[in-house]
This record gives sequence, C-alpha cells and structure tokens, in this order.
Amino acid sequence: MSAAKINWHEANQKYLTAALAAVREALNHHSARADMDAGVKSIEYPKSSAKQALEQAADRLPAPSALDTICEAFALSSFERDILLLCAGMELDSTFASECAAASGNPGRSYPTFSLALAALPNPHWSALTPAAPLRRWRLIEVGTGGGLTLSPLRIDERILHYLAGVQHLDERLAGLVEPLRTSGCLVPSHLKLAERIAKTFSCAAGTSTLPIIQLCGNDAASKRAIAAAACASLGLKLNVISAGVIPPGPGELDTLIRLWEREAVLSAGVLIVDCDDMHMIDAAHERSIVQLIECTNGGVIITSREQRRTHQRQMITFNVQRPTASEQSAMWQSMLGNKLNGKIDELVSQFNMSAQAINNSCVEAMQGSGEKTIDNGSVLWDICRMQTRPYLDGLAQCIEPAAIWDELVLPDPQLKTLREIVVHVRQRARVYETWGFATKGSRGLGISALFVGASGTGKTMAAEVLANELRLDLYRIDLSQVVSKYIGETEKNLRRVFDAAEEGGAILLFDEADALFGKRSEVRDSHDRYANIEVSYLLQRMEAYRGLAILTTNMREALDSAFLRRIRFIVEFPFPDAMQRAEIWRRIFPVKTPTEGLDISKLSRLNTAGGNIRNIALYAAFLAVEAGEPVRMKHLLSAAHAEYAKLEKPLTEAEIGGWK
Repeated sequence: MSAAKINWHEANQKYLTAALAAVREALNHHSARADMDAGVKSIEYPKSSAKQALEQAADRLPAPSALDTICEAFALSSFERDILLLCAGMELDSTFASECAAASGNPGRSYPTFSLALAALPNPHWSALTPAAPLRRWRLIEVGTGGGLTLSPLRIDERILHYLAGVQHLDERLAGLVEPLRTSGCLVPSHLKLAERIAKTFSCAAGTSTLPIIQLCGNDAASKRAIAAAACASLGLKLNVISAGVIPPGPGELDTLIRLWEREAVLSAGVLIVDCDDMHMIDAAHERSIVQLIECTNGGVIITSREQRRTHQRQMITFNVQRPTASEQSAMWQSMLGNKLNGKIDELVSQFNMSAQAINNSCVEAMQGSGEKTIDNGSVLWDICRMQTRPYLDGLAQCIEPAAIWDELVLPDPQLKTLREIVVHVRQRARVYETWGFATKGSRGLGISALFVGASGTGKTMAAEVLANELRLDLYRIDLSQVVSKYIGETEKNLRRVFDAAEEGGAILLFDEADALFGKRSEVRDSHDRYANIEVSYLLQRMEAYRGLAILTTNMREALDSAFLRRIRFIVEFPFPDAMQRAEIWRRIFPVKTPTEGLDISKLSRLNTAGGNIRNIALYAAFLAVEAGEPVRMKHLLSAAHAEYAKLEKPLTEAEIGGWK
C-alpha cells in the first residue's frame, strides 16, 4: 500500500470522526435545550471545538473524503448529510445510542429517527423523508418498521457504511448477479483501435446526463470483453459484467437491481457489461427485463451480443468485433512461440480462426511440455487448437470421434477420387483464397460443401469419418430434430448457432438425412411458407460462406431443392454395393484381433445388404461367438443375418444362404 493511500485513509478516518463529533454535539445541544424549552424546533451549530476539529481535518485531506464524495455524487443537502452521519454514528460510536435516547426524551428510543433528525439537526426539511429524495432513492439509509415514517428506526446501508470508512467492496446484494470482469493479455492492433474509439466515446460524453450505450457485436466473446476492459482501464473505470440470463424478470427485483447498480457505479466508477451473447434460452419475460435494464440504467453500459440489438430511449453506438485478422493471428503465434512451430504457423492460421485468448491458451498449454524443443512439428499444437476451438453445440449436434480410415471404405474409384479431392480443397483453401487472391473476387462460393447421396448403410457417414480423420478435424452430426422448429424464425436461429459455434475451428458439419431440412422450396401460400423459404435461403448463404466443410447426406436426391445442387461443390453418389464390393467389405469388416474360422467370403457376399447392415451382422455374430467360447464361424453369421433381416422386415432367400449349412 502506498504512503499516499495510507495518508488518505488516516485523514479520511479523522475527518469522519470529526464529522460524527459535530453531529453528536448537535444531539447534546438539543438535549440541553429540550430540558429548558421543549418548543425549540431548530437550532444552529455553535462555534465549538467539534466544528473547529472538522475544519482542521478537512484541511489535512489529500483528496476529497468519502463523506464529501457521497454528498456530491448523490446531491445531499446539509441536513441529509447529517442524517447519514447520525445513522453511521450508531454503527461506529457506542455513545450514539444513549445520545439518541437523551435527545428524543425517551430512554426506549435509543436509535435515530426522522423525528429526532427534524428536531435536533440544523436546516431540516421534510422533503428529505420522501422516497424520491436521495437518502431513500439511493438506499443510503433503510427505514425500519413499527413507528410510522417519522418514528421508525433508521439504519445506514452496509455498503455505504464501509465506503464512509474508506473500504471498497461490491454490494453483497449484487453478488451472484454482477461480477468484476478480469481479463489479461494484450489486444491485437485492430482490437486496440476499437478500444480507443470506445474510450473516446465515453470521454466525449462525460459530464452529460446520460452516457450512450456501447454495443459490441460479433461471435468472439473473449475479444469483446477484452476490448471493453481495455477501454475502461484507460479511463480509470472498473468493469463489471451481468449475464442476461440472471436478470430478474420481476419488476420489484429488477428495480432494486437497477438502483443498487447505479449506486455502485457512482461509488466505484463502474461500467456494466450486459452479456447477451447466449440468448437462445431467454424467454419473453427475461427479454423485457433485459430491455428495461439497458434502457433505464444510467451510467456506462456496454452490451455484448452476437447480433445487433436496438434501443428506443437511449442513444446506442455499435461496433462490430471481428476475430483477429490472419496476419494478426500469425503475429501472435510468432511472438509467443517463435521458431518452436518449425514453419507450421500458416497451416494453423489457415484452419483455425482463433481469438486472441484461444491462441494464448493454446500456446501456454503447448509450452508446458515442450521446453526448448520444437513442438512436435505442429501436430501437438494442432490437437490443442482443436480442443480450444471445439464448438459448444449442446442439444443441436453430436460429436463423432472419427475412427474410419481409407482402407475400410469400399467404393468405386470415381467416388474415392472425389473424396480425396475434397481433402485437397479443404487443405489448400487458404493458399487458393488468400495467397492466390480468389477471396478478393467475393465471398460467394468459397464455402466447401458436399452432398453424399445413397441408400442407408452405403457408407455416407463412414466417408465423413474418413475425411475428418484424414484432415484431423472434429466431426459433428447435426441433430435435425433439434434444429428444425415449427416456430417461425427458430430454425434460422438454430442454424446460426451451429455455424457460428463451428466457425472458429472449421469443424466438419454433417447434416444427416438433409432432405428433412433442405427440401424443395415451396410455393408461398401463407406466412409459414414464406419463412420456410427464408430459412432455406439463409442456409444456402451460410454454407457458401462457412470456412469449414459442410456435408449433407440424403437417400432421396430428387427431394432436394435444385438451388442446393447448383451451389454444392461436390456430389458423391454412394451406390448399393454389388457382389464384388460386398465381398471386399466382408474381407475388411473384422478387426485383426477378432478370431475367425472357416469364413466363406463368396457365400457371405451373396447377402444382398449394404455395408452398414454387413457391419451389424458381423458385430452380432462376434457376440454370439464370444459367448460360445468359439471363433466367429459361418453359423454365427447365419444367426446374425436372420436377426438383421428380421429387423429390416426382409426375408432371407435361398439364393442368399443356400449351401451355408
């Protein structure tokens, strides 16, 4: 603690003690006068030692006292100031209770009341008692119950009492709702410019009745908070955050929250971030509360949200926050890891569109195990980046751990060639788009999308796994039952959540049975048709701009909108396997560790089933064999085939199993 700060605390304490002594003197004077003349309504402070001590303590203050700061901030009159001191004295000086009892002429009333204040303190005015006056409006004091307005006990608010004593802390009634924002790290140049613009906006509006609302829009939540923190720090303001989800919907609780925060903002020079980044679970009642909090809260307010919000009563200035540019991300990697990446920076930047915080976290994690060595040619860091950018898609998607490899995929050569071309497009997109300049021609058509068409079990999902494994990327199967909503606009919001969440790491998105979502656009007969077509158009737009790979699967190509087919870069037909392909699938279906005996591939290939069904039969047979303590034999596969065909409601023909027994 610095000497200046110690001097202020000492001086503030002496000033507060002198101010309390002056109020005590007023009580004593009133008690003495009351004994002689009960009709005295008001008095003047005598020129006394307490008054002189107060003046001397004021001269020694290196900066305004906490008491004077409160009086100026909340526009307290001299009478209201003395009421506040009267209540503070009850907590800080044990003699005040007896002084109050003597001054009120009632030994049982050993506490401050408005009645006592009106009678004993100078310059009284009735308006100090009203709810709109500062003492009650700002919750500086609390009025007890039991004696009406003028005779009920008065008590100083705990937060105000600590402030008068020179102690700063967040009001405990705000704890759990409002939290101090702690950020670390430097801003990239583009974000630093935004922070400077925000600080300038606040500075230009300083001294006005209402500051403009600052709105930071975009998907990079960490960067938005870091920008806000830097802007406030440059002005000496303390930044606090409240999540939109915890704002109370009840009007009484909301009003209390607004008043308490406005008071806190004055006492601590605070600015409030209203975090609206995760709004998909907010109901209508909460939305109204959010609007009221934003519109009615005086002082500095910063909104962080993915999409732009609007206000009706207050001026709002909006800034769009993008993730650091590719060059800024490269500079961050270089400054933190230097030559440890062994020339792999470009690969990381081309795949992962990361925030500054995510890059910092990745570097710290990678450095923990590397020491002075190169970080495994970037492969370790690649997996760390995958974890850092793994999207949060709770309820909308399932993360699939890709295990399939090329050798397990049995397809005709043209289809395999197309799949390998997809890998090339994903790997080389940064060089083609950025280095070779195709991105300067416009963003349309830069997204990489593929349509996998084929009957169930023909290998569409396995092919997606193979691609994810080859590219070392996360694979997410989108749960269409959760994405598609009967409510107007909800499907579009869900799709936005999916693409926004996956954008940072360029995850592979697998829309299984996509015809349910991407069917042909209908003729507009009512508002539902119109909004359904808007959702289709929105999806086309996001797929064209998505920096990752989006895969659609369907077994009904004819059900898809032709506009999709024109804009999809790759279309891969997954044919129903013929006998030769089925034989190849059977040769590869069993893991190396699985014991087998006497399997006849030519007979197995006569089972007229797709690859997915073949896997089910093989797995079922493995359980039968291990239970019997035997290797997998034809008899186990026959039993498994009967079970699989029964599930498909399909009979096993003699042509398929003739000669097995």
